[in-house]
Amino acid sequence: MNRLSELLGIKKLLVCDGAWGTMLQNKGLKPGECPELLNLTYPKLVKEIPEAYSKAGAELVKTNSFGGNKYRLSHYSLERKIFEINKTAAEISKDGVKDKALILGSIGPSGVILMMGDTSEEEMYETYSIQASALEAGGADALLIETFSDIQEAIIAIKAAKDNTNLEIISTFTFEKTIDGDFKTMMGYTPTQICEEVEKAGIGYIGTNCGNGFEAMAYIIKEFKEKSELPLVVNANAGLPTIRDKGIYYPETPEYVSSIISKLVEAGASIIGGCCGTTPQHINEIRRVIDIMRSKC
Repeated sequence: MNRLSELLGIKKLLVCDGAWGTMLQNKGLKPGECPELLNLTYPKLVKEIPEAYSKAGAELVKTNSFGGNKYRLSHYSLERKIFEINKTAAEISKDGVKDKALILGSIGPSGVILMMGDTSEEEMYETYSIQASALEAGGADALLIETFSDIQEAIIAIKAAKDNTNLEIISTFTFEKTIDGDFKTMMGYTPTQICEEVEKAGIGYIGTNCGNGFEAMAYIIKEFKEKSELPLVVNANAGLPTIRDKGIYYPETPEYVSSIISKLVEAGASIIGGCCGTTPQHINEIRRVIDIMRSKC
């Protein structure tokens, strides 16, 4: 299935949705609760998120399945419900957008470290295989393997997705700025190193999400562009969070974000959306700017 590539070929630039965790928290998800369980217990509440993002202009909408692997679900004794939770996640998003957007099946990192011996490659491959298959069964149009920091784990997830689905694969990594001014993942990898290793696994798209606000992402995308010919993806935070009035505050407003979009496109981004702290209002502004840029092409 190449619906994502076909859409990008037509529109040249695509708008992804924004944060899911932020939206779920705004709807009452409490610290320590399992976001993915809401797919089974409160599907109508979850459905409000893809509805809102689609209405705001997102052309790509994610699923409530970021932590839908065995390792994360086992914290809630839900590891036997991997397939059901992920399939339902895709079904909810697909129903929510009403064919007005493509569905990206969200696959996040396991939360365990391979090199520490917390698990085996075989076990990790198995859980990602189940998750990817379930998302495809639920109607996902592509898979978004996101917020990774470890190349080895990302490659296992990509292989599992390629072996067990017919979907296109996006792989995005999270970077932090070092004291030297470079951007590296928590495991110490640069965008250049990621391009050299991860593209061999056969992905269709590469990029970055979370960890940085929109302006910082332009530097990361520029480095990706120097090493990769793949379409580049950015899902940025609404800035770096701080605590204010006993809550989490993200400083980048929708209006500010709209002023940065041209920089991301100039750096090489083809798909732009949001991560932590972003809302339908942010996505609406991104779509407004992207529509203007398309009209000038």
